[in-house]
Amino acid sequence: MKFKLNLVTLALLANAGIASTAMAAGGYGLQNANTDKVKFDKWDCKRCVVETGVNGTVGVGVGYNDSNDIRSANAFAAENEFAGKVDADLTYVGKSGYRATVEADNLGMENGRLDINAGKVGQYNLNLNYRQIATYKTDSAMSPYLGIGGDDLTLPDNWQTAGSSQDMSELYNSLNPLELSLKRKRAGLGFAYQGEELWSTYVNYQREDKTGLKQASGSFFNQSMMLAEPVDYTTDTIEAGVKLKGDNWFTAINYNGSVFKNAYSQLGFDNAFNPTFGAATHGYMSLDPDNEAHTVSLMGQMNLSQTIMSARVHYGQMTQDQAFVTSGYGYQVPTESLDGKVDMTGVNLKLVSRISRSVRVNASYDYSDRDNKTNIEEWTQISINDVNGQVAYNTPYDITTQRAKLGVDYRINRGMKLEAGYDYRTDERSYQDRETTDENTLWTKFRLSSFENWDMWVKGSYGQRDGSQYQASEWTSSESNDLLRKYNLADRKRTMIEARVTHNPTDSLTLDLGTRYAIDDYDETQIGLTESTDLSYDASVTYMLSDDMTLTAFYNRQNIESEQAGSSSFSAPTWTGVVEDQVDVIGAGWSYNNLMEKKLRLGVDYTYSNSDSNTQVTQGITGDYGDYYAKVHNVNIYGQYQATEKMALRVDYKMEKYEDNDAGNDIAPDGIWNVVGFGSNSHDYNAHLIMLSMSYRL
Repeated sequence: MKFKLNLVTLALLANAGIASTAMAAGGYGLQNANTDKVKFDKWDCKRCVVETGVNGTVGVGVGYNDSNDIRSANAFAAENEFAGKVDADLTYVGKSGYRATVEADNLGMENGRLDINAGKVGQYNLNLNYRQIATYKTDSAMSPYLGIGGDDLTLPDNWQTAGSSQDMSELYNSLNPLELSLKRKRAGLGFAYQGEELWSTYVNYQREDKTGLKQASGSFFNQSMMLAEPVDYTTDTIEAGVKLKGDNWFTAINYNGSVFKNAYSQLGFDNAFNPTFGAATHGYMSLDPDNEAHTVSLMGQMNLSQTIMSARVHYGQMTQDQAFVTSGYGYQVPTESLDGKVDMTGVNLKLVSRISRSVRVNASYDYSDRDNKTNIEEWTQISINDVNGQVAYNTPYDITTQRAKLGVDYRINRGMKLEAGYDYRTDERSYQDRETTDENTLWTKFRLSSFENWDMWVKGSYGQRDGSQYQASEWTSSESNDLLRKYNLADRKRTMIEARVTHNPTDSLTLDLGTRYAIDDYDETQIGLTESTDLSYDASVTYMLSDDMTLTAFYNRQNIESEQAGSSSFSAPTWTGVVEDQVDVIGAGWSYNNLMEKKLRLGVDYTYSNSDSNTQVTQGITGDYGDYYAKVHNVNIYGQYQATEKMALRVDYKMEKYEDNDAGNDIAPDGIWNVVGFGSNSHDYNAHLIMLSMSYRL
């Protein structure tokens, strides 16, 4: 059979991917086309006009933020009273094939992003990127310490120590507010080059600076002070690789490396209490040490007629060799630094094969090994009260994990499919209460979409975990109850079922319902977690009231209940505890387009979430610890008006109402006799943001 080629045919065939490979295998590939009489030099697509120059949109915005709690900046991305932003989505196309894009989103705000690409399609590309991320905890923490933000915290000259925080006469007179927040700024540069058909390469570099203050604590025996730990981290990351590609295969070698630096190695702090039991008047604590991680990987993939095989092997090493903090330490250390070294090795194999038109098989195997080669040293063991004269050793924990999966998809008929599989996992750990754990899981899933406007599936699974003999040792937990079982190592039976139904009764209405139930039974555990259940369900609806009006709504609930047993006599169980967690999320949205001669768009989005937790302990009588909750309402009302053919104006009003009652954040600076705290940091606020923005289409 002879046929003529045109530009559209060539484009479709060139981008057909795997389908084109299958066609070639059957003799229908592009290389088999009869092109003897084709006059390539006469081809001319008169309608294929490539627009050159710059097109897209740019925008600016300015907002006013009304809030008395800095936590609202997590939702509004605005810390200060006034906020500004720049948005852009620009593309430049040159006649020679040069192309550049600029994407900016909320640039200038706390979640701003910028991405710039320039190059020639299919030849090379240069990328510049920037990202800012901020997380705010509180701006009302109170501390008597001076020098916050540095690595040495001191108390005022007139400070009077005492045996109890409640007896510190200058405590409340010395309190000053501080902000607990972390800000990250990432900047990156990348380059990718496509060689002559067979090979390509890339290199990416990124630097992240993380600054701010986070909560920490310093102790002298049984007395503690809440401290503001300075954060000044720098992380440099580099990625590079080379890829070789053929018609039905590719292979690549990649490198990934990161270097972490902390501007502060230690934090010094004055003792706010009377020095008891020979305690010092000034203490020190070590901070996150400098470290490095490097990984090299080799991967490949081969596409046969009905089978795809892929593999990856990698080797990495993590090192840490920062000098130990010995300021104020009165004992000799066996070495000046940890000289930590951990080797990481891994293998990933995957195969997907279509046995017939109805049956597809997939299998995978993953191996990972973490080999801690840090030298074991002998250390003087110090307890909370004294030096006990014994020695302790640092423990080089190792873990080797193997995972294997086998799955089968069977297409029963049109719109009906059955899936089944078996998952296996084994973990080997050193210096743990249990050296080996094995986990076996069987699962099956049935999907039905043969009924018009219906799509539904149900999935069930059952798994068991067991392993080697469970025993405590001097390396792990010799002080623990022999009956105690850690939940990540204990025998467990897990049963899970989940289902989802999607229905489109009309073209304008979509309904979606889903549920999941899982139960973990630790039937061999006497002390520890004995049972955990997780039930969740959700529903959503999307309704197009008209061509211009859309209404959406959703609801989600999750209930988690955990039961545990404990002993106050270091023997058989004497008490039980139940923790009940419930999370509800409700949301709705409405939008109306093409108002006022198709120039105006209005909309509103609303979400409400409520997380509630309660703990009950029974030991003869039942005690209720009281509810913990966090509630938040978020509203965004917006309107956009197309003032001219190219210029649009938009106004957004955002509101957040937040309230929580975390008992851990509601303690006075002297609320606990042997602790100097940060004071009450619970949240209860209403915050508002109004943003005016303008966009212009080039």
